[in-house]
Amino acid sequence: MTTSTEQSNSSPVEVFKWLVVVVIIAAAVIGNAYYDDQPLLYRVLGVVVAGIVAALVASFTDKGRSFIALLQDARAEVRRVVWPTKQETAQTTGVVVLVVALMAVLLWLLDLALGKIISSLIG
Repeated sequence: MTTSTEQSNSSPVEVFKWLVVVVIIAAAVIGNAYYDDQPLLYRVLGVVVAGIVAALVASFTDKGRSFIALLQDARAEVRRVVWPTKQETAQTTGVVVLVVALMAVLLWLLDLALGKIISSLIG
């Protein structure tokens, strides 16, 4: 059994960047609560802008860069997927609907039969 120990490479600069991210998010939350008398649109825009700035600062950290690389890899994988055609999708959907309908009828008949059996036993 191998265990992977991840070294903590938290340099003071990395810690500072994450502290800035936390401060920006906290400022957005507190600002949203403090300015509750302002129109909702302005508060939403403020929170969105603060979120974008926080994400931008976070993207300059080591974990942020690895997250961006993960997103790029996922996008490349999605491009390689062979998506079904419209006809294949319609046929598959039809089969699923047919099977669900048949199972519903089967379960309804089973419920009806068991209900009659139980009611005849009870009285």
